[in-house]
Amino acid sequence: MSNLSKLEFVALDITRKNYLSWVLDAEIHLDAKGLGDTIKQENKASSQDKAKAMIFLLHHLHEGLKTEYLTVKDPLELWINLKDQYHHLKLTVLPKARYTITDDDLLEKTFSRFHALNVLLQQQYREKGFKKYSELITFLLVAEQNNTLLMKNHEARPTGSAPFPEGNVVATHNQSDSRENNSRGCDHDRGHDRGRGRGRGRG
Repeated sequence: MSNLSKLEFVALDITRKNYLSWVLDAEIHLDAKGLGDTIKQENKASSQDKAKAMIFLLHHLHEGLKTEYLTVKDPLELWINLKDQYHHLKLTVLPKARYTITDDDLLEKTFSRFHALNVLLQQQYREKGFKKYSELITFLLVAEQNNTLLMKNHEARPTGSAPFPEGNVVATHNQSDSRENNSRGCDHDRGHDRGRGRGRGRG
């Protein structure tokens, strides 16, 4: 729920005409987020997962529909209420839809919606050879999550920022200076020793 202003699929319209496609999208996305059990009977989902699922479902409802379910806090209860009201559409619309909309149609429709700047990305997804629309959606969700993580890491340390200084560099530099000073001192002492030796020998 990092960006609630963004819809991951078309919200359920106030006219309920897109209920069947909405149900399919909602199920796929909840499964991809690990929240699929929250809308199943006798589930053992945690209260936190139920809250996440509820936020997600309400976010994908038309504003006019949200007011009808203000008191509902369980995603399963919301799911059943919607099903009771609009399930009859399956008896009238779905038989026709099964003959006209296939996974290939849905995949092609998704690919065709890629932005013109993402033509290369579209080709890469095509080459992966997805056979099911749900597989593509799951893949896209994972890719989006990875991109979000990369952006957070990038913002934490922007490109071009200086790396942390290494403590060993200073120590090594000081050690090399002390070695040079020591060696000079030794040479200097040797010079004095030679001088003294010569002086004594001559005397």
